[in-house]
Amino acid sequence: MLRERLRAALKPAMKARDRSAVSALRSALSAIDNAEAVDAGDAKAGALEASAVGLGTAEARRRDLTEADITQIVHREIDERRTAAAEYDRLGAAERRDTLTAEADALAALL
Repeated sequence: MLRERLRAALKPAMKARDRSAVSALRSALSAIDNAEAVDAGDAKAGALEASAVGLGTAEARRRDLTEADITQIVHREIDERRTAAAEYDRLGAAERRDTLTAEADALAALL
């Protein structure tokens, strides 16, 4: 699965001190975690006396993402970096462009 490949690639990237890859991998994993989060609008408040009591009663199940959802999220991360890199290139910020391109390439290599 893609999530496991991203996690597995993180440790070697950290050991190699590849800042671009580490940044891209952490960002992609965070985007996946955020996509699994339950919308705060789903929470409903009520009277205290009607509240459930006990360990874990206030917890909500996270969303289950399919492999296609995770792949789509990673593609979106790559596209955002490539778009921003093109904008930095247009503005003449070559160093930032190169960083974003390296991040996009690190993610694309795992697809």
